[in-house]
Amino acid sequence: MKYVSVLILTFIFTSSCCGIQKPSQTTSKSNIETVTNSGIKSDVIQPSEDNLEKTTETNTVKVSLGEDGTISDDGITVTTEIIYTEAFDHNIFNELLKKNVTTEGNVDYSGFKSDYKKLKTYIDLLKTYQPKDDWTKEDQLAYWINAYNALTIDLILRNYPTKSIKDIKDPWDQRLWQFGDKWQNLNDIEHEILRKMNEPRIHFAIVCASVSCPKLQNTAFTASSLDIQLTNATKEFLADTSKNELLENSIKLSKIFKWFKKDFEQDGDLIDFLNQYSDVEISSSAKKSFKDYNWNLND
Repeated sequence: MKYVSVLILTFIFTSSCCGIQKPSQTTSKSNIETVTNSGIKSDVIQPSEDNLEKTTETNTVKVSLGEDGTISDDGITVTTEIIYTEAFDHNIFNELLKKNVTTEGNVDYSGFKSDYKKLKTYIDLLKTYQPKDDWTKEDQLAYWINAYNALTIDLILRNYPTKSIKDIKDPWDQRLWQFGDKWQNLNDIEHEILRKMNEPRIHFAIVCASVSCPKLQNTAFTASSLDIQLTNATKEFLADTSKNELLENSIKLSKIFKWFKKDFEQDGDLIDFLNQYSDVEISSSAKKSFKDYNWNLND
């Protein structure tokens, strides 16, 4: 399965009576051919017919390198274009999030209830087309992050209306979704799959439908944008003073940093992690405490 194809466009400039003329760096920008791709490999996902047209537009990401051109010694200008094709099309979930989640992360569960058939279609696709060994780490992370969030929404809708996810019996242990020959629950997805992928920022991407959780993003995670999306989600969470209060010599943190402390100490201590994404430079000797966790529904 190919994820990346490279298109090299080479322009050889015409010669004059004095020989080949080197173009200037500022005039060497090439025209990049427009590429459309279904973004779906034959052995991966076929969304419903209603979404095929949109899939053609959304599931291929173009990244151009050296758009201004790089000029070699022989006067040849080369531009390289990388076409990244997602292993799984998350467009259905993306549309649902845009429609039913605000930019602040407030979730319209009544709206999701009206769109329940569409949500179930997306979950059915997740259950049918699971990650394969040749998927990139980014593709697998995006798949399982979106799966966790979609299944959490599904859990809430199965018990809606409810004031809190904790009012549901064993919310993270219920095996409600059959993925292949395994019945999945939220705990296994988080602890047995996502956490074992050594990406601590997943804790700010997966959402437990509660006020003190990181906000549910109103766009789906994608492999091609994953690093940017995870960084933004982490920075947003740390900057939200209702969840974290960060000063140079004193920090009041979300209990997420207490529950999953080891995950944030892979490349240094917790303060080192925080300083990568915080607007405040926190002292290594800062006093640390944890805020109460609000489990009320994030609606």
